[in-house]
Formats: sequence, C-alpha cells, structure tokens
Amino acid sequence: MFRLILPLLCLIAALPAQARTVCAADSAILWTGRTAVTPEGTVRFNYPGVSARVRFAGPSLVMETSPASGYWMVEVDTVPMHKLFAGPETERLTIADNLADTIHEARIIYAVEGYEFKPEVKGFEADSFLTPPARPTLRIEFIGNSITCGYGTEAEDGSVRFSYDTENHPLAYPFLAAEALKAEAHVVARSGMGVYRCYNGPRSGSETELLPLEYERTMVYDPTTPWDFDSWQPDIVCINVGTNDLSCDNYDIALFEKALTDFTERVRSLNPGAKLVLITGPMLGGQALEDARAVLDRVAGHHADVYRLDLTPQDGSLGYGADRHPSAAQSAQAARELTRFIAYHIMPLLPITPPVIE
Repeated sequence: MFRLILPLLCLIAALPAQARTVCAADSAILWTGRTAVTPEGTVRFNYPGVSARVRFAGPSLVMETSPASGYWMVEVDTVPMHKLFAGPETERLTIADNLADTIHEARIIYAVEGYEFKPEVKGFEADSFLTPPARPTLRIEFIGNSITCGYGTEAEDGSVRFSYDTENHPLAYPFLAAEALKAEAHVVARSGMGVYRCYNGPRSGSETELLPLEYERTMVYDPTTPWDFDSWQPDIVCINVGTNDLSCDNYDIALFEKALTDFTERVRSLNPGAKLVLITGPMLGGQALEDARAVLDRVAGHHADVYRLDLTPQDGSLGYGADRHPSAAQSAQAARELTRFIAYHIMPLLPITPPVIE
C-alpha cells in the first residue's frame, strides 16, 4: 500500500475517442501491497502479489507500464484469471478489450518476483473511471521465501528448472488463503532468503540479502525505499522461514534460533496489534524439519500472540513444481491448511467477523 502524495485527481490530457488516462497513483486505482510513488504519479514495486483494482466504463482497459515489466495475472468481471506478459517492447498492456460498453471491474496482479524486471506502472486508460471497490477488512502480511512467491507453481514436474514463466504467485498458498479469507494481503518474500542464512550460504550466516534486512524496505534489494509501517498495519503476520536457513545440511541451529527470535521480536514491535503465525513449509523434511519445528515451537512459546502451524510436507503425491518446489496442487493444500488454521484459531481473537470456510 502507498500513501497518496499527489492530488486526488491527476488526470492526463484526454485521448482520442473520448478515452481518458489517469496516472497510476490516482485515487481511482486501488493498490494493494508495498509500493512507492514517484512525483509524476508512477507506482513502483517488485514484490509478487502487488495488485491494482480498477472500476471503469467502456469496452477496454489499457495499463501503461515500463518495458519488460514481466508477468501479470488479470481478472475482469467474472472471466477466469489469465496471465499476460509485458516484454521489452511493451509499454501499453491491454488488460481487456471488446467488452460490453458498460461498467466493469478489473484486478491486475503482479505474478512474479520483480527485482530484475523493475516494474513501474504509469497509468490506466479507459472511457472513464469510477470509485474503486472498498478494501477488505482483514489484513494479512506474508513473509517468506520461494514458496511464498509461487516459485515454479506452473511447472509440469520437479525436473523443470526455474524460469519466470512458471512462477505464478496467485497459485501460491498465501494468495489462495487470502482469497478464501477475503483478506487484503501484503507479501514480503524472495526466493532463496532466510533469516540468518540464504540458500546454501555459509554455516556462519549470510551478511546481506536476508529477510530481516529486506523487511524494512518497500522493495527488495533497494535500501533507498524504507517502508512506512504506520501506513499499513496487518491483523495477522504469517512467517514461513527455515527452508533456506536449514538447507544443504550445513546450518547452525543456534544461529537460526537467535536470528528468528530477534526477527520475531522486530516484527511484533513494528506491528503491535498483530497475531503472528510461525510456519514450517512443505519442502522441509528429515532432521531439518525436526530442528525447524523445535525452534519455531520455542520461539512461539515465549509470546501469547505468536502461534504455530506446520504445513504438510510434500511427498510427491501432489506432484512437484520447478526444482521440486511445491506444485500448484501442493500449494492449494497448504492454502487450505492455513485458511482453516486462521479461521478457527486466529479470527475468533480479532474484532472481525470470520468468513464462512467450506
């Protein structure tokens, strides 16, 4: 989410055929996720799951974006979600076309990790724009790694190597759980990251590119964009770490526990009203899973507002995504487990009416 630093209306000159363009930071665009706004009204971000909701009139909607901004998932009205790609030559991405000349609602979701693509949205074009839909009441923040991002969820099997065209955050468990809970979600996640050590990093710990460092920023790897924690306070924070910290049988469990303890305290201090859920992900197994569960249990046990959930480890029965990451089916199972846990254990503690969970 951003703080609007421009006038509420920043309309650009009308285009032919009565089309109108609004800058991306206009009040007609409802953004969700960590974003930064330029003085010109451009919206910048690079975490997966950042989204824009738009209510518009007319037969089409076009998004003006930076070239090579990557992959987007789009839904318009009741049409099923589908993926669009903005390549090196793409500066105008057609979100919808040939619609009935009436009122429509669109949601555009950033589907991948954008630290290489550096996406920037400059504006939207339609016949006219209406007041966007209201924000959901429930707010959930997801902190994690590749599993949270949706790494490889579209791959056919685990032998497929990673590429951005098989990464799809709306197939990952955080997005699916937030949808089921009718929640507004923020994602702070990057493949390979841990709290004390990145994937296959030194046993003594990694010095950079760690989640505690990136959690303070609006965009991953960008220390010039500190995040304003007062601008958006979650009701629930889900932290899924340990998969990279305990990777390759080369970890120091005491260092992991200290780093997780410190990070949990930091997250609690920055979000004093939130309930935290410490999660073991489906990729852990064997001794690493046992060690992770023990550490997360101890850290959670120190606080009344920190809870624990172990997602079912993957065993191949639901297939694998790229590089043996969770498949779409495995991610959907994890989403069901998290959804039920939050609905039955966390939501009753919040001043919010829980949704009906099937």
